[in-house]
Amino acid sequence: MYYGYGYGYANNGWYMIWLVLMVVCFAFTAWAQASVSSNFKKYSRVMTRKGITGMQAAQAVLRANGVTGVQFARIGGNLTDNFNPRNNVISLSGDVCDVSSVAAVGVAAHEAGHAVQYATGYGPIRLRNAIIPLCNFGSQLAWPMMVIGLVLNAVSLVGVGVLLFAVATLFQVITLPVEINASRRALQALESTGLLTQDELPMARKTLFAAAMTYVAALATSLVQLLRFVLIFLSRNGGNRRD
Repeated sequence: MYYGYGYGYANNGWYMIWLVLMVVCFAFTAWAQASVSSNFKKYSRVMTRKGITGMQAAQAVLRANGVTGVQFARIGGNLTDNFNPRNNVISLSGDVCDVSSVAAVGVAAHEAGHAVQYATGYGPIRLRNAIIPLCNFGSQLAWPMMVIGLVLNAVSLVGVGVLLFAVATLFQVITLPVEINASRRALQALESTGLLTQDELPMARKTLFAAAMTYVAALATSLVQLLRFVLIFLSRNGGNRRD
């Protein structure tokens, strides 16, 4: 029995299960992105009582953790803030760098949390950085290998495509705890230093929680796509054995 193009699993309901999961992931991703935007916009209108800016908050987080040598730069765009470990620079967007809102402080402190992770040798973030080239390689070649394998009816190539996509998914698996840990470090520093008051901390927490949900959505989507690849491989492999 030959299933054709690897979609034989539709016959036993697996395709419908995957389709439902994918729709859920798309809906969850849309919600997460909207939540980030709405929470950042909402708490960008709430100014901190101490008038501390995003950059000042990030600097305070670094000092609280004994981290030195980190530079700062301004970057364009919206919510493009990031920490680059290669040059040890925290780049902050215009809505964060010189703004004294609760949202700006939370986002900037989160990026400082990443700098602290590197400075203290936090294992997961170093692992993530180390596997980035491999994950990029896997994400770029997974689909071509799958398509070529299906067209040529080469099960081994389909299997390679599955493995490459699994490697790319590994990046999302490691990224989630890294981002959660950076937010936890940021909030702990903001609380211990008194930069945010007890009524401002929950606002910053909500902003960072919404951002974390985008990583959860990305991981869920990658896992569901990986499931699809695995099912295609199993279907094609099983179909070939029945020929």
